[in-house]
Amino acid sequence: MKRILSIILAVAMCMSVLLLAGCGRKKIADADLSGAYDGSEVTITFYHTMSATNLQPVLGDAIARFNELYPKITVEHKQVGDYDAVRNQIKTELTVGGQPNIAYCYPDHVALYNVAKAVVPLDDLMASTVEVTRADGTKEIMGLTEEQIGNYIEGFFNEGRAFGDGKMYTLPFSKSTEVLYYNKTFFEANNLSVPTTWDEMEALCETIKGIAPNSTPLGYDSENNWFITMCEQYGSPYTSATKVDGTNYLFDNETNHAFVEKFASWYAKGWVTTKELSGGYTSDAFKKAEGELGKSYMSIGSSAGAVHQAPDQVNGEYPFEVGIVPIPQVDPANPKVISQGPSVCIFQQENPQEVYASWLLVKFLTTDVEFQASFSEASGYVPAIKNVNDDEIYKEFLDSADGFKTGIAAYSAKVCLEQEKAYYVSPAFNGSSTARDEVGLLMQSCFSNYENAADKMAMIKEKFAAAIEECEY
Repeated sequence: MKRILSIILAVAMCMSVLLLAGCGRKKIADADLSGAYDGSEVTITFYHTMSATNLQPVLGDAIARFNELYPKITVEHKQVGDYDAVRNQIKTELTVGGQPNIAYCYPDHVALYNVAKAVVPLDDLMASTVEVTRADGTKEIMGLTEEQIGNYIEGFFNEGRAFGDGKMYTLPFSKSTEVLYYNKTFFEANNLSVPTTWDEMEALCETIKGIAPNSTPLGYDSENNWFITMCEQYGSPYTSATKVDGTNYLFDNETNHAFVEKFASWYAKGWVTTKELSGGYTSDAFKKAEGELGKSYMSIGSSAGAVHQAPDQVNGEYPFEVGIVPIPQVDPANPKVISQGPSVCIFQQENPQEVYASWLLVKFLTTDVEFQASFSEASGYVPAIKNVNDDEIYKEFLDSADGFKTGIAAYSAKVCLEQEKAYYVSPAFNGSSTARDEVGLLMQSCFSNYENAADKMAMIKEKFAAAIEECEY
């Protein structure tokens, strides 16, 4: 049955790719993008996932300030469900040339859109020194200054070139990563040190299990992220945007077998669980009351979900204080943490003025300190630029950081901003999302089957081979 479903999905994907590749709309990539916005009236659309309650008002304020500079550019923005919903709607619209001008995106989305060469490479726009006149008579260059480029957090910025052809297709909008939340109250009461390496984590899980036998010391929300991050930390192959020996999928190797075997043994000992294996976000176990079965004392999850890690007050008091640190590393001197959260891309259009206007808005939203700071406070994501620290209101936000419900979002943001040199991005190609799904399923299957496997490493190697086969399908 699984193989039949795989065939159906493969056929569906092939049909989607053929439809995208056959998109007949005129490609602006074949046109000259050396000009500039000429002040004409133009309407551009922006697809995103922002909620109407807390994020769209922040965007609306920024667009109002943008329109003071460019009053003839009308911006229509629309929430289109979650990230997958944005991708699916655009994939459909590309077949008839009805794509938006700008959209939230992840790298694998862009790789899919580029089957039809639908995304505008940003290199020429970024490098343009052509001047454009604003409504108040002042001028700016179309492109980015060296100072603006240097102000993006490097790992976030480099995501735009993760496609194997050296071209820049996206700019970072707002980002998140994974962090380690820990029960600071419990750690202090038991003289426990926060782990900085996976070896220290292993010893700590054993110690905590001895102190609290009913507990599951560590929860890790995303098996996908865990696998890919370990590849980065070990410097071990995962995927490649260009084929190596005929394949994009390189993760079936001894280094990766070994770390999956180690973590599967942790699961068998009751030291760790995951979102999929436990049936819910591991923050639920982290917030359990002391002594409850399955309570965890550490949780690795999204920095943007910090408020979900802090327990509510009970009788006017918090049950425990939360600490936040970077996730453990293989080599703390060469840290690697995942870059998540939306970037933005610009789509090909028949009217080059739409492309120019879209670029000006993207440039504004991703370089404006006021917007980046306000959006971070409202969303829980971290800014894509470094000089938000110059914003007095944002400084006050960061100064409010603590390990309780009211200050935990700021605490998480501070930890993220301190890791700016550690962010990585995986290669993006048409099929990279399949690899991400398969390594997550691989982790789940190895964990679930480990305890009863007669030959544990043979079972793990078999699961790896099957995952590669599903990717190649």
